[in-house]
Amino acid sequence: MKKYMRCCAALLSTVISSVSLVGAFLVSVSLANVAQANAQANEECVVLMHGLARTSGAMKPLLAPLESAGYRVVNVDYPSRKKTVEALAPLAVKEMGIDQCGESDQVHFVTHSLGGILVRYYFEHNAFSRLGRVVMIAPPNQGSEVVDNLKNIPGYLTFNGPAGMQLGTDENSIPSQLGAVDFALGVIAGKDTVNPILSQYLPNPDDGKVSVESTKVDGMDDFIVMPHTHTFIMRASGVIEQVVYFLQNGRFNHSVDE
Repeated sequence: MKKYMRCCAALLSTVISSVSLVGAFLVSVSLANVAQANAQANEECVVLMHGLARTSGAMKPLLAPLESAGYRVVNVDYPSRKKTVEALAPLAVKEMGIDQCGESDQVHFVTHSLGGILVRYYFEHNAFSRLGRVVMIAPPNQGSEVVDNLKNIPGYLTFNGPAGMQLGTDENSIPSQLGAVDFALGVIAGKDTVNPILSQYLPNPDDGKVSVESTKVDGMDDFIVMPHTHTFIMRASGVIEQVVYFLQNGRFNHSVDE
């Protein structure tokens, strides 16, 4: 009997130890999952938004530098030639951008051209408490005289779509209807052009699509002009460095001369 009792006690001890080990394992897994979820929630996300008649491929050069700087990156590919600014803004900014960032602590935006107008339009009509910093590259913040002069030419609507028709400088254009920005914003303008035909419609200096002066907007925190054209400015290494610097510091590095 005593031998039997000792065997039962030993077996019970083994069972209790096994249960304890399983419990400890489950707790450790649970804590690891919580830590991972907290890390994901605390990360900062950057949404990249391309310009008119472009794709997400145009913003790819920004991916690696931003990820190396510790940001999670969402590169939006929205149908810029299919809809109006009013329809594109919630689609590109919210559904394809903010929603894809999940519960990130802060959501920043880096835009090229039309992408900046979509961000302005969305946040003028919608509040978002987790909005971080925004960098707009070559944005037509005051519209473009190129649109004023070419929008009635056959084929312009087909190539540029409804949003492209809304980027002029007249009082009915979207840029003219938007107010000052109320978020942390840095604007990068280009001053070089390889398109003398389009540049003849623009106040100089310009980048071939937008004048330097037209990129400015009331409420911006910093502004810098760089020697690049509208089409390729977002791919330039110096511009990308300024983008990362602004996201980290809230200002551009004016001590660096590209």
